[in-house]
Amino acid sequence: MFADRAKIYVRSGKGGDGHVSFRREKYVPNGGPDGGDGGNGGSVYFVVDEGLNTLTDFRHIRKYCAKDGAEGGKRNCAGKNGEDIIIKVPEGTVIKEAESGKVITDMSGENRKFLLLKGGRGGNGNQHYATSTMQAPKYAQPGQPAQELELILELKVIADVGLVGFPNVGKSTFLSKVTNARPKIANYHFTTLNPNLGVVDLEDAKGFVIADIPGLIEGASEGVGLGHEFLRHIERTKLIVHIVDAASTEGRDPIEDIYAINKELEAYNPEIAGRPQIIAANKIDMIYTEDDPVAAIKAEFEPKGIPVYGISAISGKGLRELLYAISNRLGELDTKPTVFEQEFFPEFHFGLESEPFTVEYDAQADEYVVEGPRIEKMLSYTNLESEKGFKFFQDFLKENGILKQLEELGIEEGSTVRMYGLSFDYYK
Repeated sequence: MFADRAKIYVRSGKGGDGHVSFRREKYVPNGGPDGGDGGNGGSVYFVVDEGLNTLTDFRHIRKYCAKDGAEGGKRNCAGKNGEDIIIKVPEGTVIKEAESGKVITDMSGENRKFLLLKGGRGGNGNQHYATSTMQAPKYAQPGQPAQELELILELKVIADVGLVGFPNVGKSTFLSKVTNARPKIANYHFTTLNPNLGVVDLEDAKGFVIADIPGLIEGASEGVGLGHEFLRHIERTKLIVHIVDAASTEGRDPIEDIYAINKELEAYNPEIAGRPQIIAANKIDMIYTEDDPVAAIKAEFEPKGIPVYGISAISGKGLRELLYAISNRLGELDTKPTVFEQEFFPEFHFGLESEPFTVEYDAQADEYVVEGPRIEKMLSYTNLESEKGFKFFQDFLKENGILKQLEELGIEEGSTVRMYGLSFDYYK
């Protein structure tokens, strides 16, 4: 079974403690402090491995810990740094914080290596604390603690085009004909349990990557059947191609199938359902009725702006026209790859609760002023121009009790709130 979701625990290394010791040399009865510094703890990195295409390894190993830094030693000897741990994932893996479900990073595009958790810094040895009045300090600094998180890893296939359709409509056959992919083809429902990627090369036109997604059934948006395992993989695609059995070889109505698939897409994510679509009416070589089902499909969907192409994946009829239509449509769309924005910042999360902040009313300026290291840190990590970034900002104000404090100060709708040079109008 294709593994495209996993839950794991990760932990960075603790910093080694600083050492307390004093020089003990012959003829030096009162040697000074010589306690060495502790080593830094190892960090946790994620890297893209081109040789991986599933998350299967994470089913067997669920705990990943970097090494702790060693304690400092005598004679100013620093402790050894803890080894980093490098976790390899396939391209397209989205890493989320498990409890909140917020995205930490998307391992795709130019993001090939990501520092997730930084190891704790080693503590200073007692040699650092000698002064003119304290020449024999008997204390050293402890190492910084480790950081730990539970993560959800989700693999979202990177492809320009996602093929959708009910089982046995011919998606795998189509993919094998038009790309270099070699999917298993058999007359069984749910034959395709993992997304098959293939590259389409065209003469005098730009090629594209196409993915045959596992067969969809009604109720998939609620997790029925392959459910979310299917739907997760079309989140990056720019164009959706519906393949339907125009010949109704299994007694299914192709028009009803298209509506059923769009209903599932809408229920899962309306933004995906709103992406451009093309319908490939397959199996036209098996149509033996006097009525033309392809014409009926065109009459239903082309007025809605969805082009329909009659094809036979077996014989190859109509494939060329369809592929060039897909290439042309992709050329009209934004070529920027879909990358999921960061919503959870580990470096911002750890130790944040200890950072102070103040909420005050500036009567002279008639503004409410929110300041402090916690606020400054939050703003430095937040892209307020993006929808998700602004929502993160609003949630932060609520979760940290800032909105409540503003209300206690008597803030009213339309009042101005200032944070480090940024001004916002308050609306409840």
